[in-house]
Order: sequence, then structure tokens, then C-alpha cells
Amino acid sequence: MALKDILIHVDNSKNCAQRLSVAARFAAEHGAHLTGLYVMTYPEVPQFIQVQIGQDVIEVQRKAVRAAAADAEEAFRKAVDAAGVKSEWRSVEGDAFDAITTHSRYTDLVVLGQFDEDDDGMVVGAGELADRLVLSTGRPILMVPYAGKFDKVGRHIMIAWDAGRLAARAVNDAMPLLEKAKKVEVLAVNPKNGDGGHGDMPGADICLHLARHGVNAQAQHIVASDMDPGNMLLSRISDEGVDMLVMGAYGHRRLRELVLGGVTRHILRHMTVPVLLSH
Repeated sequence: MALKDILIHVDNSKNCAQRLSVAARFAAEHGAHLTGLYVMTYPEVPQFIQVQIGQDVIEVQRKAVRAAAADAEEAFRKAVDAAGVKSEWRSVEGDAFDAITTHSRYTDLVVLGQFDEDDDGMVVGAGELADRLVLSTGRPILMVPYAGKFDKVGRHIMIAWDAGRLAARAVNDAMPLLEKAKKVEVLAVNPKNGDGGHGDMPGADICLHLARHGVNAQAQHIVASDMDPGNMLLSRISDEGVDMLVMGAYGHRRLRELVLGGVTRHILRHMTVPVLLSH
């Protein structure tokens, strides 16, 4: 699959410029069309409140929303002009989750920003937005952290491999990026030989598959019972200088992960590099 159609959710958050930079570079590298999507969500004001505050106040609120959309469009235009990519701007009204889900169905990749609870520029409900979109879009999602600069993404990629369906889906979705990477590592955390698809050497079979696509990947596995898999992945990312993680998302039911925790949820909260997630 070629990467030819990228959608980025644009908002007024502090980290949006970094997100735009990453998406624009990806579009340039792959000759892809980049669509910027901004969702204008107006405050829901009950009728009896509207009567009390008056239409003038409501119109001021609506003007503020439209002004924020104009600021976001200007930032998008600057990013795509600097990268020299084909682009399209869409500004729609409604619920962010519904809008992004609908527009994402017609793209190859969706770029989102990690939730930052201290940033008032993020859309309402952004804390759960990424979790829900991963499960609803049917498309791979590239999540860009709110902290840090990412001038190079996709040069050194790590694949979180558990030999399961979601990991296999993630590898397939990420293939256009893996084919352009300079270094690819396949990492199995606490694998059990012969269990769940792992052979005598965990990761060897998927590396062979990648090799047939021209991807020179190295298989590694680590065993450590005193650290949870999420922290193990983040630790190895730091140690190896990885600039992007590829992983399947929500291997257990999301409700179970919300209650008990899980690798997906941990990575979404504590990521240090952009992460491509597939479900």
C-alpha cells in the first residue's frame, strides 16, 4: 500500500505546530496529499440560558470559534507551503469524534496529537478522543507527543511485536514507512516460545516477511518480570535512539484496559516519540 492520502486533525493546541511539521514531511516524502481538518464546536447553551445572556454574547462566542479556526488554517497553510505538498483545508462544524471518524475513512493515515491536560487549546473531550478514534476509524493513526521536537521521524523504527493479529495489522499498515526507514527493530517483550505465534526465535518470522518487502529488520526480545511491557518499550526506545514506534492497539477489551491499565493506554499517556497505532 502506498501512502498517498494523509489526514491531520488541526486544533489550537501548543503542540499543533510540531504535529503539522511531522505530517507535512511525511506527505512530502511519500508524495501524498495532506488534508487539514478543523472541527468547530460551539458551546451548547440551553434555550433558557440564551434568553438570559442574549444573542450578542452568543455571537461573540461564535466569532471566537471562527477566529480560532482561521488561526488554525493559517498555521496549516504555512506548514504545507514550507513543505511544498499538495493540500486541502476542511473546516467543519460538529462533534470532533464524529467528524474525524467520518473524514478519516477516506485516507491512508490519520495524524493526531497526544492529549495534554494543561493545554486549553485542545478540543473538548480530547482526553478520550485518541482512544476512541483508534477503535473507530479503521485506519492507522500516527500519534505525535505534545512534548519534544521531532525533526526526524521514521528513520529508526521499532515494532512492538507479540505475534498477534493487531501487531500484524500494524506492521502491514506501517509498511510504506518501514520501507523508507534506515533501521527497523522488531522487539518482543517477555515472549513465550511456541505460544501465540512466536517460534524458536521471537520476531524472526516477521523479519523474514519484512525482508521480502526490502526492509532489513533485526529481531530482538527482552525478558524482565520486574517491569511492565509499556515501560520496557519506552526504556528501549530511549536507549536505542528510536524515533518512531509501531504497535497494535488495545489487544484486550478497552474497558479492561481502562480499569486495569494496559500497554496501549500507558503508551498513549507517556509516549516520547510518535507512535503508529492500528486496531
